[in-house]
Amino acid sequence: MTDYGHDIEFGTFITPLNSPPEQPVLLARYAEELGFEFATFQDHPYQPRFHDTWTLMSWVAAQTSRIRVLGNVHNLPLRQPAVLARSIASLDLLSGGRVELGIGAGGFWDAIEAMGGQRLTAPESVTALSQALDVIRGIWDAGNTERLVAGGEFHHVDGAKRGPRPAHDVSIFVGAYKPRMLRLIGTQADGWLPSLGYLQPADLAEASGIIDEAAEKAGRDPRAIRRLLNIGQLPGATAEQVEFLTTLALEAGTSLFIVPGDDPDAMARFAGEVAPAVRAAVADARGA
Repeated sequence: MTDYGHDIEFGTFITPLNSPPEQPVLLARYAEELGFEFATFQDHPYQPRFHDTWTLMSWVAAQTSRIRVLGNVHNLPLRQPAVLARSIASLDLLSGGRVELGIGAGGFWDAIEAMGGQRLTAPESVTALSQALDVIRGIWDAGNTERLVAGGEFHHVDGAKRGPRPAHDVSIFVGAYKPRMLRLIGTQADGWLPSLGYLQPADLAEASGIIDEAAEKAGRDPRAIRRLLNIGQLPGATAEQVEFLTTLALEAGTSLFIVPGDDPDAMARFAGEVAPAVRAAVADARGA
């Protein structure tokens, strides 16, 4: 396991249910006040209990000034990639460069199919995501004068106009767990965004090794691929939480920790006690 040397950042995962419609925006604004770097939001378009994620991200970006917004993660089967690319670029321009792209291959296929999406097998979903990333990067490559032809069977463009170019180099973070998808991250993505609810800390080493090996075979520096983590509710006292996150930062290379963002008191305690202590411990270990 490796410390990839990235700065340590923190984000919130905001999914309030049965609350006033404005509550997600208020929580995101509060997260910004507390110093969190990211406000992230689930993307299950088939779930009517939540606001539409893209609409919510746009509304949050319009009512904040510093915090970055991230789909955690966007549902590719129900988000046409060429349109998603333009949406991301547009909001990045409008917000002054505060948008990153989190994306996943999909998983709740009955619900996806009920909404008009195409049911895919596991291998097909990997291929579809790979094709989508080629389409997205092709749309963003606004300075390229060549005819844009990208993708394949599941997602493709043929002669689509490029642009707009985002305000900054938008990172693409992929939510994934299986070896095929991890290898795709190593060859095509900018970061890995799993959740501890679907794996254990001990699994991070093996998964990161798959990403690193794929990156090296593709001629990429594995250290350029950022490791993010949805960590859920942390057990124990502050000292235990600090030790746990510091270990993940130094041994697993995790540089963005995303914690639940639906409890203002818990957010304030984390931002005031845990986050600065983790940053200090990591800096001390690195000799900074």
